[in-house]
Amino acid sequence: MSDSNQTEEQPEQPEQLSEDAADASSADQDTDNMVDEAGDELTELREKAEANWQLYVRAQAEMENLRRRSEKDLENAHKFALEKFASELLAVKDSLELGLSATDVDVDKLREGSELTLKMLAQALAKFNIIDVDPMGESFDPNSHQAMTMQETAEHAPNTVIAVMQKGYLINDRLLRPAMVVVAKAPKE
Repeated sequence: MSDSNQTEEQPEQPEQLSEDAADASSADQDTDNMVDEAGDELTELREKAEANWQLYVRAQAEMENLRRRSEKDLENAHKFALEKFASELLAVKDSLELGLSATDVDVDKLREGSELTLKMLAQALAKFNIIDVDPMGESFDPNSHQAMTMQETAEHAPNTVIAVMQKGYLINDRLLRPAMVVVAKAPKE
């Protein structure tokens, strides 16, 4: 029985081998297709990676150029910030020099020239939002006034500015120089 079983099984083996070979061939084909697809996908991903790398490099170069340009603009802004203000002051300087060079000095004309020069200076300052602070009669404010002395008086309320020794100035609503003032205090009884 065992001999008859062996003879019967032998014809099945070549069929089994041909099926196994077909399966192996099909598996090899599937593997080849998968490798080809993976290779194509890898090539596509490498191309995308290269394109993204180029975008990155360009963006970095653009950022560096922007940084350099901004630094240069800032440097020029610092360097030439006072250019317009200085050009406005040149007219005042010219006027003062002209007044000093006058040989025939009449006090009234000298006063008139000084007033015009002061007016030119005030216009130049106003053009750049520099305004004077004259706190006469106002309450003392330590943020914008500098008390030089206190004076006893019954005529004014305590902590009121009763004299301005030197005007203060604001530039764009920021204190440039405090006003030097005399402040009233209550008299001793």
